[in-house]
Amino acid sequence: MESTNGVEIQRKSLSTREAQALSRLASENREIISISDLADVLDIPRKSAKDMAYALKEKGWLERVAHGKYLILPLAAGENAVYTAHEFVIASALVEPMYVGYWSALNHHGLTEQVPRTVYIVTTTRAQEHEIHGVTYRPVTVTEQKFFGYQPTAVGSNQANISSIEKTLVDCADHPEFCGGISELAKALKNAVDTQCSWERVVECLRRVGNGAATKRIVYLADQLDITLPEYEDLVENFTTGYPLLDPTRETTGTRDSTYQLRLNGPPKSVLPDEFS
Repeated sequence: MESTNGVEIQRKSLSTREAQALSRLASENREIISISDLADVLDIPRKSAKDMAYALKEKGWLERVAHGKYLILPLAAGENAVYTAHEFVIASALVEPMYVGYWSALNHHGLTEQVPRTVYIVTTTRAQEHEIHGVTYRPVTVTEQKFFGYQPTAVGSNQANISSIEKTLVDCADHPEFCGGISELAKALKNAVDTQCSWERVVECLRRVGNGAATKRIVYLADQLDITLPEYEDLVENFTTGYPLLDPTRETTGTRDSTYQLRLNGPPKSVLPDEFS
């Protein structure tokens, strides 16, 4: 089934060569393949591989997810080719370099009960947003300085780069708009207390990211949640000038708090979840 236009494709039979190519790639637990993969597995010219990919797409055995990249629709998908690979595997095929971050990573680490229908992809390049099988894939472009703190993580039989717990928290403090706002970040910080989160690494990530607003938000929330941050006094002494919004997803209102040098756009009880205020 084509997710982009809702047109259902009835599967058609494979030629011997097409079946050979798909079986070889599937045996390697490949879900996303490229034109080059087809060319290599059959030792055929790229032009022939491109023609084969188009034919397999028309027959309902491949679905195009990005330029030159296709999702294999396995036998388990059924006669009408209804299938969805893990979102993070698809995300890995859409842009390079990349890692899954923000709200998507919060959910992966169990720091939020929310299941966002957008997969946030952190990258250093410019990339377009995609919608595949009803899921929105949103690339967020960051500087090279902020592109760190992730590792390859097993996703089924494949791997995808996902930010660590510590980097995820800092990324969300850097851009609360990509994690559902300050309330979601507050819940994530509280939930992180019961994980193997290293607050030392959180502070290291804050320093490396170098965003004063992110540091102020983490320090403020940590105080509200009775979380003891290492090097606390040094963090406070090195607050940057200016009063950024505590929650950039909310209206520009509220008082300026000189202790945290933040504009508290909403009193703590309305900004933080009730159970954490």
